[in-house]
Amino acid sequence: MNSLLWLIDTLISLYVWILIASAVLSWLVAFNVVNPHNPFVRNVGEFLWRVTEPVLGPIRRLLPNLGGIDISPVILIIGLYFIRNLLFEFLV
Repeated sequence: MNSLLWLIDTLISLYVWILIASAVLSWLVAFNVVNPHNPFVRNVGEFLWRVTEPVLGPIRRLLPNLGGIDISPVILIIGLYFIRNLLFEFLV
């Protein structure tokens, strides 16, 4: 059972880092720090968007309009850590 909990914890941690990388890349593109026409940046951005958007999209639809501020990654990270802590609390 500990191996399964370790795997779930690792996957949640990895997904949280992917969410953070996606948010940072979107800021870098928005402030013209990186060029989105660069093939490497475009491929990384496309990968991050494809991995995070299926989960963030429904959260964005539920949130009210905050004037261009997207807090859906923060809400998802809090939810993932909540689920992780629940699993550890009930299974350990």
